[in-house]
Amino acid sequence: MRKSLRGKILIFIFTTLILVLLFPKGESIESEVTVGSIWTKPDLIASKSFEILKNENQYKSEVKAALKFVYPIYSRNTEIERKQVENFNIFSDSLLNYLKTGESNSNIFPKIIKDSVWAVLKNNSILPKGEKIQLEQYLTKLGTTLRKIYKIGILSKSAKKGQIYLTIKNGKYLTTEKFSNYLDNEEIHNQIKNEIGYLYRNDENIIKFSKELLKSFIQPNIIFDENYTKKEIEIAKSKVPRNLGIVAENEKIISKHDRVTQEIKLKIDSYRIAKAQTVSTIDEFLQYLGKLLHLLIILTLYFIYIFLSRKKIFNDNQDILVIAIIILFTSSLAYFVQFVKVDVPVDYFVLVPLGSMLLAILFDSRLAFFGTVTIAFIVGGIRGNDYVITLSHIIAGGFGAFAVRDLRNRNEIFRAFISILVGYIVSIIAFGLEGYRSLNEIIIDIAFAGTNALISPVLTFGFIYFFERVFKISTSLTYLELSDFNNPLLRELTFKAPGTFNHSLVIGTMVEESANLIGANSILARVGAYYHDIGKIYYPEAFVENQFDNKNIHDGLPYKESAKIIIQHVEKGIQLAREHKIPEEIINFIPAHHGTLLVSFFYEKEKEVNPNASEEDFRYKGPKPNSKETALLMLADACESAVRSMETIEHKKIENLVNNLIDFRIKDGQLDDSNITFNDLKIIRATFVRVLTNQHHKRIRYPNQDEIENNSEIATKEE
Repeated sequence: MRKSLRGKILIFIFTTLILVLLFPKGESIESEVTVGSIWTKPDLIASKSFEILKNENQYKSEVKAALKFVYPIYSRNTEIERKQVENFNIFSDSLLNYLKTGESNSNIFPKIIKDSVWAVLKNNSILPKGEKIQLEQYLTKLGTTLRKIYKIGILSKSAKKGQIYLTIKNGKYLTTEKFSNYLDNEEIHNQIKNEIGYLYRNDENIIKFSKELLKSFIQPNIIFDENYTKKEIEIAKSKVPRNLGIVAENEKIISKHDRVTQEIKLKIDSYRIAKAQTVSTIDEFLQYLGKLLHLLIILTLYFIYIFLSRKKIFNDNQDILVIAIIILFTSSLAYFVQFVKVDVPVDYFVLVPLGSMLLAILFDSRLAFFGTVTIAFIVGGIRGNDYVITLSHIIAGGFGAFAVRDLRNRNEIFRAFISILVGYIVSIIAFGLEGYRSLNEIIIDIAFAGTNALISPVLTFGFIYFFERVFKISTSLTYLELSDFNNPLLRELTFKAPGTFNHSLVIGTMVEESANLIGANSILARVGAYYHDIGKIYYPEAFVENQFDNKNIHDGLPYKESAKIIIQHVEKGIQLAREHKIPEEIINFIPAHHGTLLVSFFYEKEKEVNPNASEEDFRYKGPKPNSKETALLMLADACESAVRSMETIEHKKIENLVNNLIDFRIKDGQLDDSNITFNDLKIIRATFVRVLTNQHHKRIRYPNQDEIENNSEIATKEE
């Protein structure tokens, strides 16, 4: 599935269909106009009469102003007042009768008040210190207070902050009053305190108890009417006119070469909406077909480029999916931004540079630039075929992509901020001057673009980590982390096979310098060189660079067995790398650096004793190098090893050795699967000779070096 054509087609179709849904409806499909620009098209004549709709912000402001005079609507429920006062009277009579006779005609009072309150009343222990009160007088005053409270009115919903007025509905009539004319919970407490307190020296116990007792009989009687309030709000909104006037059929909206004013822009925008409202089903279908063709043109060109120039990426459906996700994510931002109805340049909040940098880091800068063009055209289409915003995003996104093409550490992502900002500033100033825009408008655009330039690198950092982990994609940042010599595998190689480690470092320098000159991935090549021989960790002394005591373990071993040990370091290396979760891009270097070469030393020895020896037993299993980077490693590995074994180091001898070793591998077909060119090979030869000559340059011998080498007790002095 990862390489199937069906998978590619499904991704392509799914991406296209999602983007079609993101494209605007008919009223916005034509190019947007901006106030102050010049109308370069033919005279625009109204094909039908239509209303000139107000600016959305103006309309909302007028609605808000109208709603200030729509107050919450309440109605007085007299039945609640009647019933609750009656309940209190029954309760009061029953209580007094109980206290006099010990009998009660009603059990209402234990049911509607708390047991604790009832116990206080029954024992007439409202006051502390054993004082008694005239209970009949007290209950009469409570009843009067309750009726006063209901007469004023108890609000079911208190006023919100800033609300002063409410509307009272009385039958068909509405009257406006102040909230302060009615009581809420806090004001009920004050009312009880005022009515009861003065009779009992403002005793807090009596006031508190009275409130607790009356709570059972207090219920809001000024009831908030939510439905009626909503209805009044809708009526108020409907009274705010949505239009500023009418444009008659065949009336001229704007003439060619006229400047677009705010009034004319409203007419043009209203005309679009009016036309969209009369679109038939067939017209709507044709419009969707047009959107589909629009997107197919853009996306097909990009995928053709990937097919022709990036075959490896095209063949991997996971890479195609990642590209599709980046395109969809950035395009979705353009879609959602259109719902932000503010008079600021929110178009610059579409993070096209984010997509550009992601493509550059995950793949390469050239694919990222073409991806930027693709995304910018899609964003421009979603924003109403806006040429200005499209080109601005292409410039800024392109700068961002090229800024991160040679990323060396994660902190360098933030250097892209300057590049993106410069791209936006140049384009904004250019289009601003061309459209006679004011300095204030240009500065505002730059401020919003600057926010984009700051946010995009920050989000890129997070998204890179996401793609690396979820899709197992290796980036330059991944390779840089692997190049740290504190990596467990490299540390183990250092301790167990120091000769191999040193050999890998030299090769790393050779391939990195050569890769920079031939346009290959220098970081990938260098890190691949560091890990290509990690399989030697298993049996380091089997390789000459790790034999420090002149003892060769191959002495006495059958030649075939020795060849097997040598060849096995490739298989062991792959196994070890996968155990340590090394990316496949690095693992590819392990088998490719020997390709299908013959272990010629042991093969020739075997033929001396067995003329019928099979080459298969002495050949590496491959595969051959399939990229410039792996080809570089094969050539560097052979040249460095050979030069290390030279007895006398001379520039001409190194040059001859390098040329012969490279020529042999070309003739043996080892480079057939790589995309390396003859010009690349010319550069590689010269670079290898220069690096190896510098690595193995001659040094002047100490005056008494022979004695020093043969007698460790002789003191030495550095030159």
